[in-house]
Amino acid sequence: MNNVRSIEFNSSPKPTIGVEWEFALVDKETRDLSNSAARLFERVSELDNPSSGDRIHKELLRNTVELVTGICRNTGEAIADLSESLAVVRGIADDIGVDLFGAGTHPFAQWSTQQLTPGHRYAELIERTQWWGRQMLIWGVHVHVGINHRDKVLPIVSSLLNQYPHLLALSASSPMWSGQDTGYASNRAMMFQQLPTAGLPFQFQQWSEFEAFVGDQMHTGIIEHLNEIRWDIRPSPNLGTVEIRVCDGVSTISELAGLVALIHCLVVDLDRRLDAGEQLPVMAPWLVQENKWRAARYGLDAIIITDSDCNERLVTDDLTDMLTRLAPIAKDLDCVDELASVAWIPLRGGSYQRQRQKFAETGDMVAVVDSIVTELAR
Repeated sequence: MNNVRSIEFNSSPKPTIGVEWEFALVDKETRDLSNSAARLFERVSELDNPSSGDRIHKELLRNTVELVTGICRNTGEAIADLSESLAVVRGIADDIGVDLFGAGTHPFAQWSTQQLTPGHRYAELIERTQWWGRQMLIWGVHVHVGINHRDKVLPIVSSLLNQYPHLLALSASSPMWSGQDTGYASNRAMMFQQLPTAGLPFQFQQWSEFEAFVGDQMHTGIIEHLNEIRWDIRPSPNLGTVEIRVCDGVSTISELAGLVALIHCLVVDLDRRLDAGEQLPVMAPWLVQENKWRAARYGLDAIIITDSDCNERLVTDDLTDMLTRLAPIAKDLDCVDELASVAWIPLRGGSYQRQRQKFAETGDMVAVVDSIVTELAR
């Protein structure tokens, strides 16, 4: 226990939310990835509105831009915030000959032609992870939800893993990689977990366990900073949130709104159940791991494990009951319509299904990129 690091959690008085939405930049003509983020950020820095710079962020690769909200009370506020930034970035992107592409992976781009964003943090990541780090042509959506006490954080993280397959199946948008169909709904989920501190979180229940873990990680040089723990669901002590990083990239505002509302409701539900004295349900790590794989592989057709007794169910059937159960919470959080829209994703077809359908119709992965770009424009 000599390596324990004290970690302060800056509690959030209310269950506010923040959203991070990653996009790739694709050339308007070739539809390949474009290493043009530096030009885009030069234009952002010239804007009259200085707050735009706080909402538009760089990422590991020069083909990526990330839109970030401020602290929002509900899904509607978050979507309005993102929509404003999106309008700014799309205008600049048009001027420099690129479009925004919202999916978990690009269908045919090659990792070897992608350029890193300058910076010590990024260079260190690639130096350590080598080939796997260079392969990370992946984009996602991250949602932060405020928690009012640190002792709730880890029980919520562990219990929220039960809903991991629902979130991944709904958002899965990365079936193609380097010109081939991978057979997975979310190849991104499989790729990202190859990094040494990424993947599923350890299921700690006490904050002291997390502090001991972080102490070991820092003592042995695995990480230098807390944010280098890149779990799919993780505490964010500085912001006072639980950060959900499960979702693939998203190509439509309506789907994004539904996913944000669902995540907000799920976390608040668990938070309230803790307040009521309930012990939150958890599943063994090997069951959680299997559920992640099933959702990544089969998407909305996944048969998932629903509880510690190993009962199984089609993920969309379980989702229907979940949406009904969360409806009162959605009313409290003022996101009734957004939560209800989640039910339309399986009916319309998930992004991975729409991409495969487009390729089946055209035999052309450029057409797949076109279809994703067009969805964002609607």
